[in-house]
Formats: sequence, C-alpha cells, structure tokens
Amino acid sequence: MKRKRILALVLAAAMAGSLVTGCSGSGSDSSGGDDSSSGSTGKVYYLNFKPEQADQWVQLAETYTEETGVQVDVQTAASGTYESQLKSEMAKDEAPTLFQVNGPVGLATWKDYCYDLSGSDVYKDVSSDDYVLKDGDQVLGIAYVIETYGLIYNKALLNDYFEADWSTVKSIDDLNNFEALKTVAEEIQAHKDDLGVEGAFTSAGMDSSSDWRFKTHLANLPIYYEYQDKGITSTDAIEGTYLDNYKQVWDLYINNATCEPSMISSKTGEDAASEFALGEAVFYQNGTWAYNDVKDNEVADEDLGMLPIYIGAEGEENQGLCTGSENYWCVNKNASEEDIQATLDFMKWVVESDEGRDMLANEMGFVTPFTTFSDYLPGNPLVQANEEYNEAGKTPVSWNFTTMPSENWKNNVGSALLEYAQGTGDWSGVETAFVDGWATEYAAANE
Repeated sequence: MKRKRILALVLAAAMAGSLVTGCSGSGSDSSGGDDSSSGSTGKVYYLNFKPEQADQWVQLAETYTEETGVQVDVQTAASGTYESQLKSEMAKDEAPTLFQVNGPVGLATWKDYCYDLSGSDVYKDVSSDDYVLKDGDQVLGIAYVIETYGLIYNKALLNDYFEADWSTVKSIDDLNNFEALKTVAEEIQAHKDDLGVEGAFTSAGMDSSSDWRFKTHLANLPIYYEYQDKGITSTDAIEGTYLDNYKQVWDLYINNATCEPSMISSKTGEDAASEFALGEAVFYQNGTWAYNDVKDNEVADEDLGMLPIYIGAEGEENQGLCTGSENYWCVNKNASEEDIQATLDFMKWVVESDEGRDMLANEMGFVTPFTTFSDYLPGNPLVQANEEYNEAGKTPVSWNFTTMPSENWKNNVGSALLEYAQGTGDWSGVETAFVDGWATEYAAANE
C-alpha cells in the first residue's frame, strides 16, 4: 500500500515574507475603542499557534491584503515551541500585533501586553463571556475556536471487530467505559493480523510534535475528575487522586500500539496521523483539528468517529468528549496605534466576511464562539461526533489543562511518562512530577 503524504505537524519556518514593523515602544491607550474600518495604514503580524492550519492562515492573510492593501504577515511556531517563540518575538522591535494565550495561566504571563478588546467588534460578535478572558472589566483575550478531543476511531475496522467470532464487545453502545475499552483494545491487539492492522492504538510518540497529547490532553482527565470531586476549577496543590487511572490508560496505549513502548521516543505526531489515516490502527487520541491530517486517505469521512477517553472513573458512562479552548486571541497593546487598528480590522474581517468565515469553518474545520457563524458550520465528521454526544445528554469534559501551572510542569510529566514507558523509570516518577511538580511550579509562577 503506497503511503500518502500526511500534512506535517511540525512547521518551524516563517509562513510569510518579512516580519512587520511593529512595537513602537511608546505603548497605546487600552480603552478598547471601536475598531470599525478606519482606513488604517498599519500592518498586522500574527504569530499563529496552530501548525496544522499554517497554510490556511497564510492564504487568508494574502486574500485580505489583496482586498484591502493592508499587509498581514503570518509566522507559525513549531509544535510545542509557541511560548518560547512568543517570548523571543516580543523582545524584538518587530513584535507580533496579534498573538495567543492558552487560558488563565497564559494570560497571567502576558496580561501586561494585552490590549483591552471590550469595545471591539470581534468582542461584540462573541456569543458568551464564557469564551473570553477578563481582568476586571477589561477583555484581554477572545477564544476563536472551540475544539474537542478524544479517541478518534475507524468505524469500519471497529465494526469488523464487533462482527468477529472472537470479540467480546459487540456494539459501540457497549464501548462506554474503561473496562470495555481495555477488552476491545487487547482483543484487537491479539488478533491484529485478522483485522489487517499494526495495532489497536497509533504510536504514542513522545517528541515535541506529539507528546502534548499525553502530558497535557490525557493528563487533563485525572485533573478534571479531581476538580469535579472537590468542586473546584483550579488549585495550587493537586493531590493526584486519579493517577492510578492515568496509569492504566497510559499502559493500555503503549502496550497495544503499532510499536513497542521502547520506540516511542522516536515516534512523531506525523507518524501517528499516518498510521491512522492509512488504516494501520483503530484508535488515535487526538481532536477535531486532526481532521485535515487524516482526511482523503484510507479512512473515509463516514468511517471517522470519536469516543470519550475512558480512564475508569465512576460515572464515566455518561461522559462526553473533552471540549474547550486554549486558543485566545490577544492584541499587543505596545504596538503602534496604526498597527493596533489594522489588527482589529483584520480580526473583524476574519469573523464577519464570507472569505474569513469560509476559511475558518470549511478549510480549517473550526467550531467558533462567534454569532456570525450560524451559516458556516464545518463539514468535519469529528465535530459531528461531538454534537451526537451533546444531543445524547452526555457531559462534556472541560479543558482544565489551561490551569496547569507551567510548561515546565508538562515537560517534566512528559519526561517521566517516557522513562516509565521505556523501562528506565517507574511510575513513582510520574507521580512525583505530577503532584510535587505541580506545587513547585505553581509557587514559582506566583512569586
């Protein structure tokens, strides 16, 4: 079977021409004035967080420049490097005018750079304040995409499993808890030749293009359930109540995959996407944003589904998919007034124009929090999977990883997961990184 090219998840180079002239050093008033078109002669420099949509942002910027004559430059950070690249770019004279933070923790770092968007047109288009980051009455960040993740699965292969005389679980309705998932995965792994696959799960790559799926997205589940038990939304000291659950699902991933656990340090996000797209694995932990990476290959759109990530928590049969945002637009208040106005005008065009809405919904596959998108719903089957869980009354899992204390905490958890998988460390290392590391990093971030 000839391997088709999958869109690379790592994109380190600049996606457009030269960087723009930006930070004036004198600052700008942050009163959040109206951003209706003003004939601004300023420029826009967008530091994009999402490598998987890098090409589309460049195309959209070019379209806007053709229509308005306003220069819009886009640079995309390599996967896992956004925070460090943002720090580097903000120190330059030609700093981004439009950038992103991942939630309250990210805002705490960049709050002093954020222009007040409370009077902007893009804020007026937001459907709810649930999708903004505020400091008092100031609106400092606006989510531009609502995303969902879980276990993407190949319906055709899973149906072959259900119909096999050796399978225990016989329908997708019965695959609604960790014990059922464990049974299915282990039986698929034992009969992988019968199904024509390399493994139940894609490789759990632990390089920077892939490790965020486990040190951040998978780690969200034990945090979510601990928060639910305590009725909290953040903490300075996580207890790790559900770390045994974290362990059992991690064990399931690495022991029933397309590769041996000892190989995951060399596996990438592109490897995982390719394995799933070519029908070599049944399950692939990722989100709605991964649709562009797997479509138009061996798995038809009608065969794409998504399951919740079950970890063995009580009541998980009623769990939906993980849904939220870590993509909040912020405007650099230290840019020149002309560049700030140009940036506000560009943001308004993106969420109100036909060209912008079509690109975000249909090309990037985004679900957005803006009222202007009622006629622009993405044709993404993974988005539809989430709608089906919502319609069935399942409870979405919130994205609590935006409360993780630091990038360093995530990296330490990821390193401990890798050492455990490779046999060079034990699970106690993960527990230490998770619990003790949380308290240490939280205290450091708040000094």
